[in-house]
Formats: sequence, C-alpha cells, structure tokens
Amino acid sequence: MSPIGGNTSKPNIKINTQLDIWNSENNLGEVFDSNCGFLLPNGSQRAPDASWVSRQRWDNLTLEEQDKFPPLCPDFVVELMSPSDTLEKTRAKMRDYMENGAKLGWLINRKKRQLEIYRPQQDVEILENPRTVSGENILPKNCGYAPPLG
Repeated sequence: MSPIGGNTSKPNIKINTQLDIWNSENNLGEVFDSNCGFLLPNGSQRAPDASWVSRQRWDNLTLEEQDKFPPLCPDFVVELMSPSDTLEKTRAKMRDYMENGAKLGWLINRKKRQLEIYRPQQDVEILENPRTVSGENILPKNCGYAPPLG
C-alpha cells in the first residue's frame, strides 16, 4: 500500500488515538494501526486503518503469530476513505471483514460526510454527518467516538 496524503493521515491518527486512549483506560484488548496486516480466515490479507482485537483472542495467539500477520480478523475495524479509494472497493473490504469474523466496522467517508456501520448479518446503517458514534457492545464502557468527517 502506498503512503497516504496529509489530509487523510491527520484524521487517521485521530481515529487511532481515540481508540488507543479508550483501550488504555479499559485494557480490554489491543489496538492496531494501518501498519498491521491481518491474515483473515479466508486467506486474504487486510490492514485496516484502525482495528481492535479483544484481550482473550489476542492472548490465544502464540508469540510467533503475534509477531507476524496475526491469523485472525479483528473484532472491530475502521476504514477511512482516502481520495484514491472508491466507495465500491472500500465497501467490499468491509464486507470481507464481516464475512471473516469482525463484529463491528466503520467506513468513514469524509467526502460525503457519512459513516457506514457494518455488523455481521445485518444491513449497513448509514449515518449522515454524525457528531458521535458508539462502540456498542463490541467496545464497551463508554467508547463514544467523534468521527473526523470535516
């Protein structure tokens, strides 16, 4: 994957920072940025812009598995569309995550000021210009998040 531009990098770091602060306060799992690739159950390799894996699932991996592309799909994934991304391609990534075990996913479309929420075996929910979004029961204990849509 090529490096991203500044106007995509800035909101990406905000996503990861908010997720990491929440996780540091609750210690319920591990947070990963876009540099971490995951080997999904279907054999595809994905590197979400931000992701989280529950403590139990992470600790069940061997140290060798943790050092490489972890062989699992994160519980929570975020994809932030950059100017070079197409909506169709990014939605396909989100479907891939859901089909491989993700429990919650957010597709952030800054250009349209939309956030798409993905849940297993449910229709996608599209929020128009949301001020905050909940981590639901996947990221419990008040993980309220302000998506960078501007």
